[in-house]
Amino acid sequence: MSRRGDSDGDGSGKRKVAYVYSREYIETCDSLSKVPNRASMVHSLIEAYGLLEHVSTVKPQPASIEDMAKFHTDSYLEHLHKISQDGDNDDPQSVDYGLGYDCPVVEGIYDYAAAVGGATLTAAQCLLDQKCEVAINWGGGKGHAFKTCRASGFCYVNDAVLGILKLRERYERVLYVDVDLHHGDGVEDAFSFTSKVMTVSLHKFSPGFFPGTGDVCDTGLGKGRWYAVNVPLEDGIKDDRYFQIFTSVMQEVRAQFNPEAVVMQLGADTMAGDPMCSFNMTPVGVGQCLQHVLEWQLPTLLLGGGGYNLANTARCWTYLTAAVLGKTLSSEIPDHEFFTEYGPDYSLEISPSCRPDRNDAKHLDRVIGTIKGECVCVCVWRVNRCVCVCVCVWLT
Repeated sequence: MSRRGDSDGDGSGKRKVAYVYSREYIETCDSLSKVPNRASMVHSLIEAYGLLEHVSTVKPQPASIEDMAKFHTDSYLEHLHKISQDGDNDDPQSVDYGLGYDCPVVEGIYDYAAAVGGATLTAAQCLLDQKCEVAINWGGGKGHAFKTCRASGFCYVNDAVLGILKLRERYERVLYVDVDLHHGDGVEDAFSFTSKVMTVSLHKFSPGFFPGTGDVCDTGLGKGRWYAVNVPLEDGIKDDRYFQIFTSVMQEVRAQFNPEAVVMQLGADTMAGDPMCSFNMTPVGVGQCLQHVLEWQLPTLLLGGGGYNLANTARCWTYLTAAVLGKTLSSEIPDHEFFTEYGPDYSLEISPSCRPDRNDAKHLDRVIGTIKGECVCVCVWRVNRCVCVCVCVWLT
């Protein structure tokens, strides 16, 4: 691409980057019916651009039931294992666990959940062992699954939560940043009562749009009050405005929370051309957001997520991989196994559509003002845990 993926003077070209990969893991991720072969397309494009030469490839290990039970209940995991063996769609208990409509029961689904959870745990362990500064698992980011009741949104295990819990073994304060089109509900719910993990989610918020949560007034509960930050957005937002909102929020978050490690979910369903037909972004805009976080020079775990135009998802995550490495990529898609999927232009760029931006400037100012006020509340809460005085002031 004509625009560089790195930022000036941040040393990105020297970052130690771990990339979680094995052929078996890719094949397992490819089996997810919602995005068949997406994992292969992403990896093949990253490989075709020669980016694997600049990363440490790490083979993931499947998560054990004990690993996953650090978040999910034994009863849910045991049920998932039982129905996975024969793809039983008729078990009436499956409905209680959210299995069915958007989390179909197919043979081997337990192995898929264990593979994704284990890959994120492998990436997090690389950070704990200080083998890298950035760890990447594009097959991860399944942040909609809940602890007790259910799978949700094509997510059978919440690998993001597992990764955060792993990082908490070393780091006191972990920040979760979700730029997927959908609200990061499962992760927010998991940590809604703690001040040790702050969750930030920028997402579409509209009546009837999945999962229906994530209003700006949702700020956490109990000791976790003010440690959940939600940025609800409307259709059509483009790179420049999104980046402006992102940096405004993240500057406040960093100043008040002072994270020691970051987990960032980079769902590509925000891209122009995605079947969700909502946001109007390009990899360049998401890359700017990613670079803003990387400039903090904290241990950072990067996860995938949504992305239902498979070619555009591969374009996005390949561009972001290059951005982490400080590499500039040619606009021309290299010849490789999936080359024909990138027609008719065979270009790495994604062009915004003519979809109008429905984000009213005054409304966004109020959202940002509310969030900045909540960050002030975080500061007050940390100074005096006995008396949390709500001083949510308008700062814009």
